[in-house]
Amino acid sequence: MKRFAAVLFALACLVATPSSNAQDATANLARPPANAETWVIASTAGRHGTSQRWTADGVRWSRESILLRGFVTELDQQMRVGGDGALQSITVRGVTPSGDAAETFSVTNGRYQFRSPVDSGEGALPAGVFYSTFGGTLDGTIAFIDYLRSRPDHAMQLLPGGRAELVQLTTRSVSNGRETKNLTAYAVVGVGLGPFPVWYDGDRFFAFAGFLSYIPEGWEGVANELAAAQAEALSGRATALVSEIGPRAIQPILFQNVRIFDAEGRRFRNNMSVLVVDGRITAVGRSIRAPANAQIVSGEGRTLVPGLWDSHQHFGGDDSGPLLLAQGITNIRDPGNRDAELIARRARINEGQLLGPRIIASLLIDGEGPNMAQMATVARNEQEAIAAVRHAHEAGYFGVKLYGTLDSALVAPIAAEAHRLGLHVQGHIPRGMRPLEAVRAGYNEITHINFVMMQAMPDEVVQNSNGLPRFYGTARYAADVNLNSPEMRAYLDELARRHVAVDPTISVFEGGYVPEIGEIAAGYAPYIGTLPPQVERGLRAGSFAPTPEVSRDQMRRSQAALLNLVRELHRRNITIVAGTDGSGLELVRELELYVQAGFTPADALATATIVPSRLFGVGDETGSIRVGKAADLALVEGDPSQNIGDLRNVVMVMRDGRLMDANALRRAVGISGPPRRAN
Repeated sequence: MKRFAAVLFALACLVATPSSNAQDATANLARPPANAETWVIASTAGRHGTSQRWTADGVRWSRESILLRGFVTELDQQMRVGGDGALQSITVRGVTPSGDAAETFSVTNGRYQFRSPVDSGEGALPAGVFYSTFGGTLDGTIAFIDYLRSRPDHAMQLLPGGRAELVQLTTRSVSNGRETKNLTAYAVVGVGLGPFPVWYDGDRFFAFAGFLSYIPEGWEGVANELAAAQAEALSGRATALVSEIGPRAIQPILFQNVRIFDAEGRRFRNNMSVLVVDGRITAVGRSIRAPANAQIVSGEGRTLVPGLWDSHQHFGGDDSGPLLLAQGITNIRDPGNRDAELIARRARINEGQLLGPRIIASLLIDGEGPNMAQMATVARNEQEAIAAVRHAHEAGYFGVKLYGTLDSALVAPIAAEAHRLGLHVQGHIPRGMRPLEAVRAGYNEITHINFVMMQAMPDEVVQNSNGLPRFYGTARYAADVNLNSPEMRAYLDELARRHVAVDPTISVFEGGYVPEIGEIAAGYAPYIGTLPPQVERGLRAGSFAPTPEVSRDQMRRSQAALLNLVRELHRRNITIVAGTDGSGLELVRELELYVQAGFTPADALATATIVPSRLFGVGDETGSIRVGKAADLALVEGDPSQNIGDLRNVVMVMRDGRLMDANALRRAVGISGPPRRAN
């Protein structure tokens, strides 16, 4: 179950494991027979692998193989289930993007034992309790849902912890041109931050449609249809939350005697009051008379900040909105998503049918190949590249994001057309190109701090597209880069002179390089104990696996070098916008790392408020607490001027004229309470 919860949570987008390890493991894995049942694993970028299952001598075997942007998963699994569908034993072998996938579970004489890559346990097995695998193949998930469907109330307790429920969503008739199937969609609730849907053909699992879809071979063409149907079915739940949690305020709201962050002045001001009427800030000052019918919100011991920006947030399902708002994130820049789905969700937010942030979007453009980006618009030549840019303009995108498989010769014509149409150009650095070349070809912004560091990487790293060397290469070589060399000084000075912005996502690399497998990254530690148990378990597998060439110590040294690079960017006044490339839970950690790099708390907070607002062209509307601006606001307990981590302690958030309780937003996505506060 962790597999699909993690897909929706999108926490493991950058972890990887060496392909040599995968090749070694594959030699010992089971080979499916010719008659094995097969699901194709696919995304909008094409086919990424297969998941197959068969039965031999009473054992359910399965074999899964995935190549996703150069990241390899190779697994096999043996499983035994009882006549009632209860899990009796499971053995997983192989490798995943986090390393060794070995996992076992067994029941003997009423007692269970399990061991996964991140935890272990044993004890008496209660009746009706199901072990939720940490990893494994699709067939383990099928056994899980089959047993859940068989329970009288479609609910069950889980090992090592948590509770799952199953609710019916909708039905759909689909055809592959040869036959028609009448399918039923169910939503599994409790194992992730929001429900995730699965499709059944009668009593048999049929498909999972999502970021990565698992579709029966021969039925690949129905994946988008199923995704649209389940999204429509789930939208009713999301619409109900709008009136339940976020009705528009019909009376003035006065935040009284509160510390505020003056983003434009880069300072904090004590004993202030802020009046909001009809979703607009109408007064800011030390002494504001409350209108007769105003709602008074006490600011004693609290800080009011402009609603935060996550400048690297791939907006997921409908539950992403409440999750982000609960953290005070009222604005995002989405740098690549399913085109039609993102535009539709943004429209629903703007029309008041879905709780969510303001969305500034970039269209993702990549080349064609095995490592191409999911959700990308493919540009194989200049004609397709120019067409993609024009589509971005016509569809109302803010800019375009270029990716690593793109032919570097297309960067200049893409940038020229984008600039002609008033679009922003950002991205990864295409294969064979260094960042300074990309900037000179027209980049306005570099995405991810490792691509800023790419200037100093050896050719063996630069010549790859979206594969492993781009991540392990940085881990291996960044620690030895001399930022004070004449070449690096000239490079960084030119970035400053050209007014290039950077979206560092430094917390992503901390999470990948610093913790050991099984440890919780610093960015998630304050939330442990509040998240669903299966989500917390998944967070323990977010780091890169060490290799013979790259030790954990080397990774940590390179993480420190990346942080020093962020310090150098800031010293040169290069525009930095804070983003997570995750769930949003990582945003405050991103700011904490900026403070470690020498930013003042005010300068760090500016990277998540006024700076992105101005960069993305909405600085007149949001990003600071000023009269006339939209009341995009977050009220937090504590004093982020002294401890930037206090920004996690969100009490209330205001967006689109809706004053929302942060705890109610947390409960809506399965979070039990606020994060733990630092001592």
